[in-house]
Amino acid sequence: MFSRYQLAGFAGLTLAGGLLAQPALAQNQPGVPAANQAIGLVSDSLTLGGTVQAVLDANPGVTNLTELANAASSRLSQTQAGFLPQITGTATYTRLDPVSHAEFGGAGFQFAPNNNFDAHITAQYEIYDFGKRAANTELSRSQVQTAQDNIVVARRDLAFSAAQVYYNILFMRESIRVQDQQIASLVAHRNEMQKRVEAGVSTKFDVTTTDVRITQAQNQKLDLQNQLRNQQVQLARLLHKPQQADIPVKGRLEYSPQPVNLSAELAKAAENRPEAKLSKDAEQTAELQAKLISRSNMPVLGVGVQAGAKNGYILPNVAITDMRFNTVGVAQLSVPIYDGNKNKKQRVEAAANYRAAQAKTQDTQEQIRADVRQAANNMEFSQARYDNAVQQVAQATDALERAQGRYRYGVGQNLDVLDAETQLAQARLARAQAMYNYTLGQYQLRRATGEQIWQ
Repeated sequence: MFSRYQLAGFAGLTLAGGLLAQPALAQNQPGVPAANQAIGLVSDSLTLGGTVQAVLDANPGVTNLTELANAASSRLSQTQAGFLPQITGTATYTRLDPVSHAEFGGAGFQFAPNNNFDAHITAQYEIYDFGKRAANTELSRSQVQTAQDNIVVARRDLAFSAAQVYYNILFMRESIRVQDQQIASLVAHRNEMQKRVEAGVSTKFDVTTTDVRITQAQNQKLDLQNQLRNQQVQLARLLHKPQQADIPVKGRLEYSPQPVNLSAELAKAAENRPEAKLSKDAEQTAELQAKLISRSNMPVLGVGVQAGAKNGYILPNVAITDMRFNTVGVAQLSVPIYDGNKNKKQRVEAAANYRAAQAKTQDTQEQIRADVRQAANNMEFSQARYDNAVQQVAQATDALERAQGRYRYGVGQNLDVLDAETQLAQARLARAQAMYNYTLGQYQLRRATGEQIWQ
């Protein structure tokens, strides 16, 4: 069974169900962010950068958002086409039976041919629409920007998910290493006690008690191995390789503290955080939507010209079936008069949407500031816990050496040695937990300030 301290430590580890909620970071070189190191496979194992890049490359969600952005760009091109003339060609054939005819001077006269042909080209162009086309174009351009910012957010979330799984694996490995150290120490102690039993200076009870502790430590190791396997399965899912559960990763959990300037980080977050850009996009889109609606009931002035050939003309010395060249020119002014107050109600709705977008922007900015402060707090207290854990390891090591010495000279009890072994293992796990939490805090801060970890 885990001790209460170990259970509390492992409870802080976010597993597969909450990977997007909290990002993770650590360094493979002191003071150098892992994101700035080489991306790719190293000795057939994934580095942090390689893991992140592989997840980004394999995830279809990013492809989906990219195609949606392409579609938004296409809609923008469609709105821009409204500034150009529209040209169409039309050809028709109509058969009329019967047709009107009359007798003049003993000769028959037909007012329309039975076979009617008409072919023409029409060009239309809106000269002035009081800014409706321009407003529609600006609205489409804002939607393109929103789609592109959504890609940035999706890539960031995926990158942090990959980084967190990567460091979950390293943390599990470090915890298993601590358990191996405890098991090895307990086995050595058990072997020493067995010799004492054989020499008649100790009892079998001490050996049995130690065997119980060894079994407990082995059970804890099995639990850790199960969690490690689950994290490897989660990484395989992110890489879309479900058939390969054991994805090799390279690295080891390390502790590399860094100073944090809260004011500078808050300013960086306000400028770079993609959520802030998305909220501004939404605010701009709502404003442009209101602008478009305010112009939608404005007059439209357009011109058109048509040129072609048709038959059916009644002209001197021209047969009614002959094709004749013809042209048509038109200028049209369309003025909306009454729409049942639809436009007025649309403007009320657009104004409300704009105010809602402004409120959302303010709320997003407050959330961003809170995220930065929380990440800075996590780093500060994780650093303090690491310092305490280092001191606890030193104290537990000294206590174990003293307990072993007392037991060796017959002035101490076996239970004291076993308790000291457990305390040392817990101290080492606490140190690993503090390293892990501080590493997560570093990535939380980078995420909160809008920094990227992929190349």
